[in-house]
Amino acid sequence: MSSSRLHAARGPAGAALLDLATGRWTALDPIAATLLDLPAAAPERAAAIKDATARWAATGADPDRVRADLTRAAAELDRLRAGRPVHYLPAGPPPTVRSVSTARPALRDRATAGIGLACALLFLTALPIRHVVTAAHLAARLPGRPARVQGADAVLAAVRSAGTWWPGRVACLEESLACHLAAALTGRRLQWVLGARFAPHAAHAWVEADRHVIGQDEHDRLWPYLPVLTVGDSNA
Repeated sequence: MSSSRLHAARGPAGAALLDLATGRWTALDPIAATLLDLPAAAPERAAAIKDATARWAATGADPDRVRADLTRAAAELDRLRAGRPVHYLPAGPPPTVRSVSTARPALRDRATAGIGLACALLFLTALPIRHVVTAAHLAARLPGRPARVQGADAVLAAVRSAGTWWPGRVACLEESLACHLAAALTGRRLQWVLGARFAPHAAHAWVEADRHVIGQDEHDRLWPYLPVLTVGDSNA
């Protein structure tokens, strides 16, 4: 895995990009998203922008405005990519979203959750996000089997219990990474996912087991989020 590459995914509302070099997210509307595969050579680029302008004009959009937006977006993407490859996460079927489990965590899960949370807080405080992702990949290589949904619920419950003792921030990024690490320590593999949504744009992090999003608060999470980077499967 290259620590400096861009990760991207497309959806009906546009595309989201995560720059692992800086940890910054970029949201592209559907028009700008068509430029992700823009050719580098000037003649091919001009032809691609012309074709995209014609397609959007056929839907009733103002061609002059579309052309100006595409030209500006192309320049911004050039600065963002800086010659680096873009790694696309293929679209898959939407996962099942599970609400927060109320199960009481077992003693073993509490112990490993404390270690996982401590490591997650240390990594996210002291390391750039690209190194945090590398650490998560290393944890995913530990011996173990994919976690089942009930086991993933137990890990999350234990991490949330451990988080009540921490006076600082334990939001989705810290919590999901802690679950990923704690599960790895007990021979279970959870997918750690970084993603985004549109309108309004927001980034989110979560864990999945057997195509189930684990432990989301239904009242404050607007789904679907678009997965952009996953740790624990083929998106290496």
